[in-house]
Amino acid sequence: MNPLLPRLALACATLALSLLVGCAGPAAPKARANDDLDPLVLTAGDVLKISFPGSPNLDNSQAIRRDGRINLEVIGEVKAAGLTPVDFEKELVKLYSPHLVTKDVKVSVVTSTFSVFVTGAVLKPGKLQLERAVTAFEAVMEAGGFDVQRANMKEISIIRNVDGVSKTYKVNLKAVMDGKATEQFRLQAFDTVYVPEKFQWF
Repeated sequence: MNPLLPRLALACATLALSLLVGCAGPAAPKARANDDLDPLVLTAGDVLKISFPGSPNLDNSQAIRRDGRINLEVIGEVKAAGLTPVDFEKELVKLYSPHLVTKDVKVSVVTSTFSVFVTGAVLKPGKLQLERAVTAFEAVMEAGGFDVQRANMKEISIIRNVDGVSKTYKVNLKAVMDGKATEQFRLQAFDTVYVPEKFQWF
């Protein structure tokens, strides 16, 4: 028997094992259930229940107005939109601090609606009443999709009221329709999505 054969067999076995381990590679970390979920952010139209465990006489339920504010006893006007319930609780504890027996405030969302407007070259223009925040593309799809014969998908306008001032943002949704990787434009409550028509030569 050739004395080199056992060594050769051992070397082959070691090489095969190394290749097997190398191909397997390190185990991929498991995705957490909430990795792709946005935290709940309060928005205009949300109905809140605000409870004061140590001062129940201050308990209150009301909807966030279009300006993002609510009106509460003692402290008056306060902005709620744009905050998470937990952040809003912290803000209320700070504002109510001199008036509370226990520094404890609970904020819960009773009902949540997300209203946006879609107009222009879509199949079903109008106001959308949704249960969650959406992107500009999702809003267009909720409005029946583009009128493909007329829509200029590259020049979508998002019209937004920011502290009483109208601002316009331009979005190219043609890239989304073409399946290209692009960052989605997230809408805020009461945004208007305008899909213009293509320029026509006569």
